[in-house]
Amino acid sequence: MVRLTSCPSKGCRLRRWIRSLAVAGLLVALCAPSFADAATVRVAVAANFTEAAKAIAAAFAAKTGDTAELSFGSTGTLYTQISQNAPFEVFLAADDARPKKAVAEKLAVEGTVFTYAIGKIVLYSADPDRITGAETLKAGDFDRIAIANPMTAPYGAAAIAAMKALGVYDALEPKLVQGTNIAQTFQFVATGNAELGFVALAQVAGNESGSLWELPTDLHPPIRQDAVLLETGRDSQTAKAFLTFLKGPEAAAIIRRFGYDTGD
Repeated sequence: MVRLTSCPSKGCRLRRWIRSLAVAGLLVALCAPSFADAATVRVAVAANFTEAAKAIAAAFAAKTGDTAELSFGSTGTLYTQISQNAPFEVFLAADDARPKKAVAEKLAVEGTVFTYAIGKIVLYSADPDRITGAETLKAGDFDRIAIANPMTAPYGAAAIAAMKALGVYDALEPKLVQGTNIAQTFQFVATGNAELGFVALAQVAGNESGSLWELPTDLHPPIRQDAVLLETGRDSQTAKAFLTFLKGPEAAAIIRRFGYDTGD
């Protein structure tokens, strides 16, 4: 009987190496987290929170394997869609009024409302020498100033409140141009269709071009942005998991990075 105790040939060593890789690959597959049951949650998101929401959704997917499908718009427009049975499961508003209204109107689950972010508003211009502070508004030496529609966008309502507090609203009202939401308002300013405008700090955070003035918080009501679980998501574990993630430290760090305060 001949006992083979070694395999000196190159072909044999190659086969052994391939088998080792196969075994290693199997072990990695067995030890890796399984996302075979990955699911999707449909989230209605206020336009001002667009970039932060994208970053949070990516972090949520990396951690859970589940997908957050995001739809953006003004808070008022999104609420209208929700009231007309749009298939959203989670609502991230730009105010604290509509999530509470959703609960009152049986569109959302009682006890699930919480503040996920507190927004900050700035007066912004693409011109690096344009904005000097409240004096820019009082001087009024511009033709157009952009705001989001105050009827549907909380940042637009905050802009109106700030101008009234500064005593400049009546003089500036003829110069106002309205975006349907804060994202379009920013585009008006960025493209020069309006010399300046009121936008979310999050939209210009880290932007080294242009000029801005962050409005003192005593010029307008706090922009508390609340989230709520909608009735369509009542039985969705993925929707509940997304809201839990939104409350957690990883999401809070992202929220602060994009120029918001957190609700904790």
